[in-house]
Amino acid sequence: MIVALDHVQLAAPAGSEDVLRAFYAGVLGMTELPKPPVLAARGGCWFASGGAVLHLGVEADFRPAKKAHPGLVVSDVDTLAERLGAAGHPVLWDDNLPGVRRFHSEDPVGNRLEFQAQA
Repeated sequence: MIVALDHVQLAAPAGSEDVLRAFYAGVLGMTELPKPPVLAARGGCWFASGGAVLHLGVEADFRPAKKAHPGLVVSDVDTLAERLGAAGHPVLWDDNLPGVRRFHSEDPVGNRLEFQAQA
């Protein structure tokens, strides 16, 4: 009886919190959420914007997600693509889903992200 998606968790290497903050808060404009103290001790960080919540958790044997990814709906897909490109992140447009303007990119630790225009 699922009624909503609470968050998506992505893995990150230990010690990557500063680059994650620079990307998710700085480049994407998301707000960092405080983690409960018990969870904060494990490292990582949480971010939210609109209804999207991403948890970046430290994984000892980290390997970036190259196929699995969150699909994030954005209000201005072209401006975000320009911002990501200017910050040195890949912007790979994908027209394989008819009627959806979207592209893929990567966060600073290599996790795949999809951004699509708001309908």
